[in-house]
Amino acid sequence: MHILTIGFSHKTASVELRERLVFQEDRLTMALRSLRDMKSILECVIISTCNRMELYVVVDQLHTGEYYSKAFLESWFRIPKEEFQEYLYIKQDQEAVHHLFRVVCGLDSLVIGETQILGQMKTAFLQAQEIGTTGTVFNMLFKQAVTFGKKVHSETEIGQNAVSVSYAAVELGKKLFSSFQSQTILLIGAGKMTELTAKHFASNGAARVIVINRTLAKAEELANRFHGEARPWEELLPSLAEADIVVSSTGAEQAVITKELIGPVIENRRTPLFIIDIAVPRDIEPSVHELDQVFLYDIDDLHGIVEANMKLRHQEAEKVLEWIQLECDKFHEWLQTLGVVPLITALREKAISIQEEALLRIERKLPELTEHQRRVLNKHTKSIINQMLRDPIVRMKELAVSPQKDEALDLFVHLFALENELQKTGDACEGKVDTDVAKTLRKTISIS
Repeated sequence: MHILTIGFSHKTASVELRERLVFQEDRLTMALRSLRDMKSILECVIISTCNRMELYVVVDQLHTGEYYSKAFLESWFRIPKEEFQEYLYIKQDQEAVHHLFRVVCGLDSLVIGETQILGQMKTAFLQAQEIGTTGTVFNMLFKQAVTFGKKVHSETEIGQNAVSVSYAAVELGKKLFSSFQSQTILLIGAGKMTELTAKHFASNGAARVIVINRTLAKAEELANRFHGEARPWEELLPSLAEADIVVSSTGAEQAVITKELIGPVIENRRTPLFIIDIAVPRDIEPSVHELDQVFLYDIDDLHGIVEANMKLRHQEAEKVLEWIQLECDKFHEWLQTLGVVPLITALREKAISIQEEALLRIERKLPELTEHQRRVLNKHTKSIINQMLRDPIVRMKELAVSPQKDEALDLFVHLFALENELQKTGDACEGKVDTDVAKTLRKTISIS
């Protein structure tokens, strides 16, 4: 069994490619199930954000798992793999685990140390867990990763002077205007990204904020939080005419502002219009940049704006990297001991079976025992069993992380004659998603 990460980010793929391979939220459940049904895939989680698309999968074979993960992307997006596979990064086993911890605490983000990815990872995991595409391995790994991400942001300064993509948009606005007190800010969309942007603009003195969304109620809800003004979608053109700065972040699959649409508005302007498009797929048609008096920036243009706040974060990142290695070691140790779970279960079941048979023989020889006496006997004989098993179980876990684990665990099975119990455990687990690797229960489990 192996762990694979297959995907791309802002570091390896352009916004043009990333917007072609975005999992729409309303189809993500279907995508997870389709990926889980691919050959070799045992568990899966899908991460799809503005800056990255990643498949996290548990596979029975590395080569086969990689092949069918790519085949899934090709089939789902109906794009020949030749058009995207050179931009994919593929990480295996411990490297994949290390990458996950880097991502969840923001070290791999466009803006190092940003916290939004932590929430996105948690949401992606919970969705996969809810529909049953995660199992023993990812339930442990992603819970550990999310907990670690929270620790990093609470115990280090890596998230200080927050510079998420939305904050980078505000930083760009600061470079264009000395203040926002006399500027009109138009926010298109009412999602999380727009909310974060509105929050940053409000905290930086924006006097007037207009929010436009296809659902007016959502625009009103967001505008009320920041003493702004909500408008229906039909008022987009006059709102563009009033605005000085436009920040767009909708979930639309096609551009909501085209050159043809905005052209007449620009003809009547006397001052420049600065547009910041932080959506993927992009909300603003790139050709809008060709219009006079328009300065258009997309999400890839924001990268250089945040460098001034990065020095402290890079210093903290060195500390976090040390912590990540410890977390990886901790998970790897757990993964190694996963193979002894069936052995522990088998040993306990055999011991309990012996204890129960002994109690039955005692009751047959001493039929006059009261119910209280039976309970006392049951309690104390179980106590003896637990004390006898404690040390063997501890030693078994130690053997699981030793260089000779396979031989040692095979010897353990032989010494305690656990073959029959392991067979029963394997039969009971067969076919379940959340099994302790049922396919390998029939022999002492060894996980790479």
